[in-house]
Parts: sequence; structure tokens; C-alpha cells
Amino acid sequence: MLEVSGLVVGYGDVEALHGVSLSLAAGEVVSLVGANGAGKTTLLRAISGLLPVRAGRIELEGTSLAGQPPHRIAEQGIAHVPEGRQLFTRLTVEENLRLGAYLPRAQPSEAETLAWVLELFPRLADRRKQIAGTLSGGEQQMLAIARGLMLKPKLLLLDEPSLGLAPLLVAQIFETVDKINSEGVTVLLVEQNLVQSLEHSHRGYVLETGRVVQQGRGDELQADPRTLQAYLGIPVES
Repeated sequence: MLEVSGLVVGYGDVEALHGVSLSLAAGEVVSLVGANGAGKTTLLRAISGLLPVRAGRIELEGTSLAGQPPHRIAEQGIAHVPEGRQLFTRLTVEENLRLGAYLPRAQPSEAETLAWVLELFPRLADRRKQIAGTLSGGEQQMLAIARGLMLKPKLLLLDEPSLGLAPLLVAQIFETVDKINSEGVTVLLVEQNLVQSLEHSHRGYVLETGRVVQQGRGDELQADPRTLQAYLGIPVES
């Protein structure tokens, strides 16, 4: 479904990704893991068109995404749920959700999709008329994911969905990722929670200073001390 090859991305004079390559098949959950500053968020931003590509290819089902504006990429079926949620905090839960269906691909089935995401997140159903800024941190994260799903995406980019949440809510978020995937949505997951992310993924890629240094099944990466080395950013004794 998604093919990234030789991707080079930077900020000003600083190169952040140095020839990154990865792929996702339809129906997979794939994790990106690594230390802070490894380039995980940069990669998601490049895929969704928020950062320009200096070299390399990004293709969704054979169509090149490089150079396309974010709204065109979203229209092709990629929803990006950014770190920090970025909700419209003065609008209600339902208004935030409906704004997620603003593109033509989502509008014909807006009512059906809204019913689905409220079933997926029953807490949001109870709070659909509540102002988003008054929700708890966990509820806001649920709303951010649900708003992304209103696009009816083929591919969901999730950036740190469990950041700052209590352990019980973290478990709920990952259970929700499983449910979303079971509905046929492919997921590319950036997550600091190494164990949880790999346990809930079919495969994973380990990024270190802007390069892919490992890839494999989630259980294989968990058992490899090099994964911990890249995640912590320090050498791990054998």
C-alpha cells in the first residue's frame, strides 16, 4: 500500500532523514520506534505533505505523494493524527468530528462514519455536545483519533497516541488501535511506549538519527537488544 524509498527530509540546513525506506501492506499495523529526535515525527509529516521531500519517493498504491499538498494527500485516504492532538478546543466533540469529514471522500458517508466512531469511542458519544477543551487528556486523545477516522482513511498515521496518559488509558488506546485495524484500516504508529507498540504491531522499524537501523516482526524486535539500544540512545551491554 505505502512505499517509502530513499527519503531525505530536513529543516532548513539540517537534514533529519537520511535515505529512509519502508513499506506497509494493506491491513497491517506497523510501528516506528526509536529515541527522541530519531526522525519518527518528521517521517509522518513528510508522508502527509507537511514537510517537503528533498529526495526519494513516497507512493500510496502506486501514486506518488511527494510534492502534493496535504489536502490532496488526505483526499487520497491518509489521515494524520498529530502529536499533541491539535483539537478545536472551543468547539464541541461533535463539531470536531464533523470537521474531520470535510473532504469529498468522506462527506457522502458522514452520518454512517459518525455513528461508527461514536460506537468505537462510547465515552465521546456521552460527551458529543461537550466543549472539546473541557475533556480529560484521554478523552481528547480519543477525539483526535476519532476525528482522523471521520476521513474514512485507508491509512491512519498515529503520532504518540499514548503520550501523557495513565496506564489504564494507554491500554484502552492500544485496544482501540486493534479494533480500528480489524475494520480494515492500515496503521502507521509512532509511539514512545516500546513494548505496547510492538506488541500491537505486525511489524516494526527502528529509527536511529534519521536512518532505519532495524526492521522485523514486533516480537523479534522486542527480543533484540539493538532495539533497546536505539530506543534509549545508549549502548546496551551484551
